Amino acid sequence: MKTISKFIILFVLLGGFQLTGFSQCKSFTKDYCKPKLHPYIYNGQLNSAVLNQGDVAELMLTFYSNQDYRIVVCAAEELGPVRFRLLDLNGQVLFTNEDHNFIEYWDFRTRATHQLMVEVSVPESVGEEKLLKSGCVSILIGFLDNQ
Repeated sequence: MKTISKFIILFVLLGGFQLTGFSQCKSFTKDYCKPKLHPYIYNGQLNSAVLNQGDVAELMLTFYSNQDYRIVVCAAEELGPVRFRLLDLNGQVLFTNEDHNFIEYWDFRTRATHQLMVEVSVPESVGEEKLLKSGCVSILIGFLDNQ
């Protein structure tokens, strides 16, 4: 019985840490990332996660025809310059911020409706660092009201 109680307590504690991380990531996104969408209108989708150095995350998104978009990928400072790429369904790279000094956003216009993948890569630790750093990474999409 004591063993079961220990597992339940451990499970509750671990769940609490994850909720705290998500809560901090949500605040980071709201306070730090969302203002970078201006003058674009936030689409309301919260796409954020706590990532470690060396992690790669992918997100499929739909972009609609004849619409102006801004994609913002921002990360906690301790992660360093985060690379993001926009790829079509064939894996062709349409944009990479690596070619633009790791800028945190990209503005573009679509001519047709496309499903595209956003790939985010957090750089690996450099040198003799033993501890892996982690931090919030957020992907936000904004659009212009073209009416």
